[in-house]
Amino acid sequence: MMKRFANPRRFLELVKWVQPIAVVIAVTALALGLYTGLVTSPDDYQQGSSVRIMYIHVPAAWMALFIYTSMAAAAFVGLVWKHIVAELYAKAAAPLGAAFTFICLVTGSLWGKPMWGAWWVWDARLTSALILFFLYLGYMALVDAFDDEQKGINAGAFLLLVGVVNIPIIKFSVDWWNTLHQPASLTRFAKPAIDAAMLLPLLSMAVGFTALFTVLVLVRLKTEIARRKLKIRQQGGGA
Repeated sequence: MMKRFANPRRFLELVKWVQPIAVVIAVTALALGLYTGLVTSPDDYQQGSSVRIMYIHVPAAWMALFIYTSMAAAAFVGLVWKHIVAELYAKAAAPLGAAFTFICLVTGSLWGKPMWGAWWVWDARLTSALILFFLYLGYMALVDAFDDEQKGINAGAFLLLVGVVNIPIIKFSVDWWNTLHQPASLTRFAKPAIDAAMLLPLLSMAVGFTALFTVLVLVRLKTEIARRKLKIRQQGGGA
């Protein structure tokens, strides 16, 4: 399966039916999540209406971690098996991952001010999330720093694989260290520590963000594939 979709033409055939489905899921899930999050979900007994920031902040944080992890996996596949689509996926996904990380940091600051009394603290999770943002920016700068595109992609892949160590640090920082950030509410083996009225919009937004990312990354990936094909043709014509 992996070898089959290393062929850009076959991959684009898959995109033709995946992308419309992702659009429908994104629109439906985001509409449901925004309505239930802003209109029907209750205020928190401690945080009041400010808890509604959670419906953007938490899914954005999940996406920031997911996208970087998927980029690192794609980088590994690209380095080992010279998988063209995997290499281009990492490049296409990076700006989107940086955007979700930025949203996570900004909404976290907006949420932290009324809860902690400060826009920013050098909390373990906040600091590691900021490092993740810089990793995204560093990757994007690195892949464009070489005249030889392949050298840039390979250098960026090594950065992704080194930086992936930051992902478990972000995930488990609240368990490893004494931080202001609250622990996870959904990844417990027992019943999630969140009311169903809040869980619905949270999960809807998570599905919506995932589908939205799928739509956008496929658009960017198709552009990268087309650009790569054009470059190959130009090089062939010049030869």
